[in-house]
Amino acid sequence: MSAFCRYEVPVFGITGWKNSGKTLLTTRLIAHFSQLGLRVGAIKHAHHSFDIDHEGRDSYLMREAGARQIAVVSKYRWALVAELVPEQEPDFETILDQFKGFDLVLVEGYKQLAFPKIEARSSFAKTRQKLSVDRPDIVAVASDDPHAEDDLPSFYADDISAIARFIATTLAFKLKQL
Repeated sequence: MSAFCRYEVPVFGITGWKNSGKTLLTTRLIAHFSQLGLRVGAIKHAHHSFDIDHEGRDSYLMREAGARQIAVVSKYRWALVAELVPEQEPDFETILDQFKGFDLVLVEGYKQLAFPKIEARSSFAKTRQKLSVDRPDIVAVASDDPHAEDDLPSFYADDISAIARFIATTLAFKLKQL
């Protein structure tokens, strides 16, 4: 049993500075694990306001009219939009509760929370400082430099299969096709 099994569902993070390749790595890992038959969830933490409903759409008009929560539902997908008072961002566990029954949840962001993470690094990143120096929960590095060296296990960012095997091993869950 992994030391990282504090949540009901396996959680693994992708962290890094702006333009470090976090979203690309996250989406490629989602695709890889999904192709293996896993039910994969994703949580993206934003440091700014965002809209998933756009001006002129019915859900936008309802929110602008004062609705504190709107569900948009179709036979293909559903979304729940909840308006929050700025200081009332839900805690991580509350969000994670929405993913019960999933095989894996990949998390982009939440740098300060302690769960295992891989640090994305890129020559295109605005900041080159290594996050792993101060974060013991960063357990590996994925870089666009195939020759990058680090004290942590390091992967070329394009080697999704190797990164996926590392994640499965770290979280101590078995996958037949890895």
